[in-house]
Amino acid sequence: MRNFAFSINKKSNQTIGVVGGGQLARMLAQAANKRDIELIVQTGSRTDSAVSEASGFVHSDIEDLNGTKELASKCKCLTFENEWIDIDSFLDLELQGTSFIPSLKAMTPLVDKISQRKLLNNLNIPCPDWVIASSFKINDLELPTGWRFPLMAKSGQGGYDGKGTKVINDFKDLKDLLIACNPKNWLLERWVDYKKELALVISRDMEGKINSFPLTETYQYKQVCNWVLSPADVSHQVENMAFNVGASLLRELDYVGVLAIEFFFGVDGLLVNEIAPRTHNSAHFTIDVCTSSQFDQQVCIAAGLSAPQIELKVPGALMINLLGLPSEMNDSRERLQELTKINTAKIHWYAKDVETPGRKLGHLTLPLHETDKTLRRAKALDQLRKIRSIWPIYVPEID
Repeated sequence: MRNFAFSINKKSNQTIGVVGGGQLARMLAQAANKRDIELIVQTGSRTDSAVSEASGFVHSDIEDLNGTKELASKCKCLTFENEWIDIDSFLDLELQGTSFIPSLKAMTPLVDKISQRKLLNNLNIPCPDWVIASSFKINDLELPTGWRFPLMAKSGQGGYDGKGTKVINDFKDLKDLLIACNPKNWLLERWVDYKKELALVISRDMEGKINSFPLTETYQYKQVCNWVLSPADVSHQVENMAFNVGASLLRELDYVGVLAIEFFFGVDGLLVNEIAPRTHNSAHFTIDVCTSSQFDQQVCIAAGLSAPQIELKVPGALMINLLGLPSEMNDSRERLQELTKINTAKIHWYAKDVETPGRKLGHLTLPLHETDKTLRRAKALDQLRKIRSIWPIYVPEID
């Protein structure tokens, strides 16, 4: 059954609709509240993270186009919490006058990892060597020239936090993958020996103005983001190249909104790993240490406002994800209480109704005041050890 619930009775010139009700929508709603901008979410659960912060909500599964139509009837524009959407299903809404931020045209090459890679190749933007899995002949397996095991296999859609990826160690693994999946929907990537994983979150408003947050180092645990440190300890040349990649993509796609780019950096230089047409886990720290957060950028842009300039208020920041723990460890309220005793910690709890192991339940940010990058990193690692002694990192094995 579908029903609709609102605290808004008429369409506003600034009301924003978000398809989705998770933590990203929650933080968008919080940013909107600070600017007195109304934001409505579409979600299938009344207890989803964003509902308590939003101005109103459409109680409807996000795949239900009728619910999205109702959302659109109350809003100036619609935006998405994640990119795994069926673009074609929204085209009629666009023809009927619904505005999307980013536009459907701009999002089209970004909703699938395979089309992302084709875009990067067409623009001569460096990325790992890759092929579509269907290019392999199951009865006559042979690697492309210069390739060797291991390889990384990635699902074109739906993969995140380690899901939709497989390490391929030999021809048996490769054959098993081709049998188990639809090879047209998977890509295989030559293994990348990188020194750092980096992320850039960048925005472009309706006037064409581009803003960028600092390039950030991300650290994964079992392919799930564990913690991030910003700014990244890299040369200005690398920073400039990352920005140029981001700016090129924004302009090429005529993209309006917030965009995130994940990079590998190592002996092969700076390579684009993935692109996310939305706000991103790597920039959650911006809520507490920047003059305008990634969520504020998206809200302002979607509301038709000029995107504010971005400046760090402190020399750097450490952000740590708080993931659900196994039942025998899961005394989250006691752990949260311990975290609140750390005076400098800015804790963000997502108020999720189910705390399953490995699920993102919140994050905390620690401002870093050290101007020397070596001292700043040492301080960050010391704080990380302290936080993880209170709230360990746990990611369940993926079948």
